Amino acid sequence: MKSRLFKFLTTNSDKESHKRLLPNPPMLLFEGFLCLIAIGTLLLKLPMASQGSVSWLEAAFTATSAVTVTGLVVVDTGTEFTLFGQCVILGLIQLGGLGLMTFAVLTALSLGFKLQLRHQLVAREAFNELSLNTARNAAMSIALFSIVTQLIGIAILGVFFVPELGWGQGMYSALFYTVSAFNNAGFALAPDSLSAYVGHIGINVAITMLFIVGGLGYVVIMECLTHRRWRKLSFYTRMILLATLAVNLVAFSVFFLLEYSNPSTLGGLASFSDKALAAWFQATTPRTAGFNTLDIGSLTMATTVMMLLLMFIGGAPNSTASGIKLSTFVVLMATTRAFLRGGQTVTFMKRTLNNELIMKSLATVTLGMIVIFTAIFLLSIVVTDDFMNVVFEVVSAFGTVGLSRGTTAHLGDEGQLIIMAVMLIGRLGPLTLGYLLTVKRATQIRYASVEFPVG
Repeated sequence: MKSRLFKFLTTNSDKESHKRLLPNPPMLLFEGFLCLIAIGTLLLKLPMASQGSVSWLEAAFTATSAVTVTGLVVVDTGTEFTLFGQCVILGLIQLGGLGLMTFAVLTALSLGFKLQLRHQLVAREAFNELSLNTARNAAMSIALFSIVTQLIGIAILGVFFVPELGWGQGMYSALFYTVSAFNNAGFALAPDSLSAYVGHIGINVAITMLFIVGGLGYVVIMECLTHRRWRKLSFYTRMILLATLAVNLVAFSVFFLLEYSNPSTLGGLASFSDKALAAWFQATTPRTAGFNTLDIGSLTMATTVMMLLLMFIGGAPNSTASGIKLSTFVVLMATTRAFLRGGQTVTFMKRTLNNELIMKSLATVTLGMIVIFTAIFLLSIVVTDDFMNVVFEVVSAFGTVGLSRGTTAHLGDEGQLIIMAVMLIGRLGPLTLGYLLTVKRATQIRYASVEFPVG
C-alpha cells in the first residue's frame, strides 16, 4: 500500500500506468488510512509501548481511534500505555487529524516532485478545496496553521499544568492535550478525561478554544486572520462562523437548563460559574472533540438526545472534525425553510444555493443515516446494553467524537470490530462521497418526469 501511494505521487508515466497503480482517489485514501492503522497497531503492540496486557485487537482499536481522531478507548491511555505508546498515539492523531493527503503532498513537494493534474485532483478531494490551483498551497497552509496553533496551545496549557505537575509532566500533559484537542481526538491521560478540571477556567477555555479552532478549519481561520473585517470574509466563512456560534449558544443554553438541577452533573457543582463553565464545555465538545468534564452516563435523556444531534452534525469542512459537517446541516435547514415557505429556490444569507449543493447534502445525510442504523442493528446483536447507550456509541463513532456512556469498555471482539469500521467510515466517508459527487457522469438519456405523494 505504501509503495502504491509513493508511485502515485511521483510517477509521470502514461494514463494506463496510472490506472494500474491506483484504482481511484477514495481507494488511495482508504489504503493510506489502513496503512497508518496497521503501522500503529504494530507499534502499540511492541513490548515498550504498553504494560504487557494490550491484545492485538485492543491495539488495533486504539490505532483506529487515533488515526480517525475519535477518542474511543477500550484500555486506559494513561495507565495501559507507556510514554512510547502514548507518543505513538499522538503521532497517529496528528497524521489522522491533518489528513493523510496533506502529508503525502508535502512529502512529494519536499522531494522536488511536481504534482500532475491527476494528482492535484486527488489532493483537491482530500482538502475539499473549491479551487484546483490552491491544493498545493493548502498543504503548506495546513501544516503551518497546525504547528503554530498547537505551539500556542502548548504554551497556554503549560502555564496551568506546570505549577501542578512540575516541568516535565506538566509540559508533556500540555503537549498531549493540545494535540488531542486541536485534532478533535478526545484522547486523555486520565480515565475520567478532564473531570478533575471541571472548575478550572483556564484549562476549560484553552481546551475548548483549541478544538473549536480545529473544528472551524484552516480556511476559516486563515481568512479571518487575513481580512479581519466581516464584509471582506467570503460567504462560506461567514456561514460557518454564524452557524458555529448559533449551534454552540443553543446547545449551551439547552444543556444548562436541562442539567441545572441534575445532582449527578451541574447540580453537584457548588458555584454558578462552575455550572456555566461545565455547561459550555459539554455543549461544545460533542461536535467531534470528545473530552468531558462531567459524567456523560449521568446526563438526562433529553440532554443525551441533544448530544446525539450535535455529534451527527460535527464541525466544518476542511477541519479536523467529522460528522455530516456544519455546512451540510445549514444547507438542509435552508432547504427545509424554502419548502415550508413555498419558495422555488433555496437561499441563505441573500445567496442562492444550487441544486448540486442540495443533492450533495441530502446524499451525505442519507448515507450517514444508513451507516448509523446498520451499525446500531449489528451492535445490538453482539452487545447487551441499554439501547440508548448503543445508539450513543455508534453516533459517537460515526462523528469521530469519542464520548461514551460506558459501552466502549465491554464491546467485546465483535463490537470492537463494528465500531472500528464505523470510525473509519465516519472519517473517510465525506472524502469518498465528495469524490463520487464531484466526478461528472454526463448522459444523454432523459426520462419522463413523474409525481407522487411523499411525506
